[in-house]
Amino acid sequence: MKIKKKIFYWAPFLTPIATPKAVINSAYALQKYSNEYDCSIINFFGEFNIFKKDIVNKNIKIYNSSFNTLRNFLPFKGKIKSRFSFLIIFILSFFPLKKLLSEERPDYLIVQLITSLPMFLVLIFSFNTKFILRISGIPRVSFFRKLLWKIALKKFYLITCPTESTMQYIKNLNIVDENKIKVLFDPIIEVKRIKSQSNIKNNTISHNNYCLAAGRLTKQKNFIFLCRAFKKIVTKYPDVKLLIAGDGEDKKKINSYIIKNKLEKNIITLGYIKNIFPLMYRAKLFILSSLWEDPGFVLIEASFCRTPILTSNCETGPMELIIDKKNGLVFESNDSESFLKKYEEFNKIKNISDLKLNSLRMIKKFTLFQHYKSFNKILSY
Repeated sequence: MKIKKKIFYWAPFLTPIATPKAVINSAYALQKYSNEYDCSIINFFGEFNIFKKDIVNKNIKIYNSSFNTLRNFLPFKGKIKSRFSFLIIFILSFFPLKKLLSEERPDYLIVQLITSLPMFLVLIFSFNTKFILRISGIPRVSFFRKLLWKIALKKFYLITCPTESTMQYIKNLNIVDENKIKVLFDPIIEVKRIKSQSNIKNNTISHNNYCLAAGRLTKQKNFIFLCRAFKKIVTKYPDVKLLIAGDGEDKKKINSYIIKNKLEKNIITLGYIKNIFPLMYRAKLFILSSLWEDPGFVLIEASFCRTPILTSNCETGPMELIIDKKNGLVFESNDSESFLKKYEEFNKIKNISDLKLNSLRMIKKFTLFQHYKSFNKILSY
């Protein structure tokens, strides 16, 4: 019997962002389409507990630690508090992660979040494991991080990037042999799951004439800009509505703006929505106002739902994925005049079937199967 290659995923997180779902889908895709791999997710402080049912259903192994309930006690809102939590995770998981790698000897360790810990480990100790840095989003490379990466990545097997633009960005840093850098698109589209979840009735809304925006309520997503621009749209189209799905540190600021400008009937914040797909399918337009994305999971999911897209031209995903008037409409990032102009263009489109079809073609590379094919090829590098 052929021995399977063991792949471990290291991606500790504080809030349920898109990356954990990509981790689960990556492990699932490798096992679903091949008998060569045995995938496991390291659940160090209970971060993956909220996805446990999904992980178990997909027959993915979980490695728990003695700190499996630590997440319930760590602060995660605010930059200072979250950094404190990351420091605690770094300190407490240093030796347990070393022990796990030494005893289990996985063939590969996929490093996605809190990357500094595996980097320090690979510098200090020797492992019979190939380390792969899976970049999630455009990294902010400070002097210290650049120095650490330049030294540690010499011992890494590969670096994978979610977009072509990010790959070029990493190459331009000149901190690692560019032959080690590969593009690996995220496994975002799980066809059967999205179709089944889309059919679930959603009672949070009772109208159909709405635009949808979704994501963490943070500076990155630029929802305050969107609310200000939408205020001008409401003046001309008083019946139009904007639904914002998500939670985050900017929640109070956004709600205060809505109340102050008497927009409660037109801009509705829904909070975190576990299943966004029924809302996506019914929306007349999906709007992404982000300052940066890499690649922009909701953008790709909206494309699969055949929802027309209006997006900023921010780096790196939207700028790379959406071509104006071909598979969506694109406005200049953080430019309200450009946004309003493109919104008017959308209202004048009589037949949007071409936009939807081209948008659907774009997302093929983000399916689980395409991720498996690409990753399998990379692992055989």
